[in-house]
Amino acid sequence: MSGYNLRAEDYTKQNFSKILKKIIFYTVAILVIFLSVYFIIILDTDWHRIGSGEGILKQLSYFVGLDFKIMPYLIKPAFETFLMACLGTMLGLIMSLPVAWLGAKNVTPLGLASFSFARMLMTISRSVHEIIWALIFVGAVGLGALPGILALAFRSVGFISKIISESIEGADKKPIEAIRAAGGSGFDVMYYGIIPQILPTVIGTIIFEWDINIRRSAVMGLVGAGGLGLAFFRQMHMSNYPGVTTVIMFIVGLILIGEVLSHYLRKRII
Repeated sequence: MSGYNLRAEDYTKQNFSKILKKIIFYTVAILVIFLSVYFIIILDTDWHRIGSGEGILKQLSYFVGLDFKIMPYLIKPAFETFLMACLGTMLGLIMSLPVAWLGAKNVTPLGLASFSFARMLMTISRSVHEIIWALIFVGAVGLGALPGILALAFRSVGFISKIISESIEGADKKPIEAIRAAGGSGFDVMYYGIIPQILPTVIGTIIFEWDINIRRSAVMGLVGAGGLGLAFFRQMHMSNYPGVTTVIMFIVGLILIGEVLSHYLRKRII
């Protein structure tokens, strides 16, 4: 009977400990949310500039309507945006392959040195926003689509190479060991033992990144990197608000096309 009471007491203590942890967790979460709202939204917002609800609705009403006159001039930037995403993804893939090879523990040629170097490149690529990359390349090569393509490529390296390197590390070791036992070179191991295993993952990752790059390329022009983003900036600069809405509609349409194509490609290829 005493043993039963002891187990009951232990269960009660464990239950109380779980409840206490939940209370502490939710209290801390609510406190963090409250402080974030207070310091970032309440204190940091110029409420006098926002004005009344009527003023907000008046400002939003400026964007109602479309500017049909500029539509013919948006076809070329839309096509340029689409090509930027395609070329940026292709270039990013080419740059990602050696980084992924160096960043996979089971195939990296120089051990910890090459592995750490590759992982550092992945981190830098993912940490720097595509707009920052675009600003860097606009300063380096000038205005136009080229800095946008380079920005998308450098931004894509981190994600693509990380997924590929992790796929290489997770590949089945038996075919790899068999090729090595038969005297195969490092190239043979990669080409015959690893690539067939990771190819579906690589293709899926490329399609996914291309889909994301369509969205990224739509805003590249805000920093002078061409495409629809540049048209958006010009319409805002001229205070042509219906024109801004028209550009946004083109961007949404382009993203929807990318969604449909990526869905079709995934079903067709993978």
